[in-house]
Amino acid sequence: MARRIRKAVFPVAGLGTRMLPATKAMPKEMLPVVDKPLIQYALEEAAAAGIEQFIFVTALGKTLIEDHFDAAATLIQALEARGKQAEISALDAWLPEIGQIVYTRQRQPLGLGHAVWCARDLVGDEAFAVILVDDLIQSERPCLAQLIAVHERLGGNVIAVMEVPEQATSRYGVIDPGAANGRVVEVRDLVEKPDPATAPSRLAVIGRYVLEPRVFELLGRMQKGAGGEIQLTDALADLIGGGPFHGLRFEGTRFDCGDRLGYLQAIVSFALARGDIGPALADHLRRALAASG
Repeated sequence: MARRIRKAVFPVAGLGTRMLPATKAMPKEMLPVVDKPLIQYALEEAAAAGIEQFIFVTALGKTLIEDHFDAAATLIQALEARGKQAEISALDAWLPEIGQIVYTRQRQPLGLGHAVWCARDLVGDEAFAVILVDDLIQSERPCLAQLIAVHERLGGNVIAVMEVPEQATSRYGVIDPGAANGRVVEVRDLVEKPDPATAPSRLAVIGRYVLEPRVFELLGRMQKGAGGEIQLTDALADLIGGGPFHGLRFEGTRFDCGDRLGYLQAIVSFALARGDIGPALADHLRRALAASG
């Protein structure tokens, strides 16, 4: 029986160049969706899936992330003086306990695989999760919890996959699917950013993973792949055949918040789902669409 997944790695060292100039001075992970930054959605998803330790792989200029997950004594005092107990409770509700969050640095931008490798000593010899904050997933059951359930049942490595348009395969890692059982599909191979003409399928890897610790050994070889970077996909491909490896067509809607359109779609979708502002926003959008012709 697979050991329980206790740790999650959040690679948050990227420059966020697709969202410039907004990300010139602010980490892309701190971009707000309604009233919470992207990084908080990711942490809350992990916590809801049973994760106990949150490992952030950061870089120079990412101290706002650390500040966000720290106590804000001056702010709390100001809120207390104004009798704003609801706001204080909202801050306390999601703040992890001391010691649950740990940080390490990716000193050079050598790729996603290298960022995950930087967390090897903090993860140790146990299976772990990886969450890419750019991929915001709206679902009734947390996407990571769905993956963990498959891992507990089948063991091995489990990755989130979704079908993408044929012309978009060159932007993703794409799996060669084997036997399928419901939403779970065997992974026979993985190709990083294949040309649409040669892509093995349209099932693309999305930023949620449950991985066995052997991946660190493979990443430690520092072999460069697509774009001259150390690709996580390449290491995952090398894991195939060494144990169970499955993709999960997760339930939910994924928004690419590293892309301007995807980010705006996420804001609208998450806002419409809220009872406090959703109806008013829906009414505004109807009027705006009618006015635009």
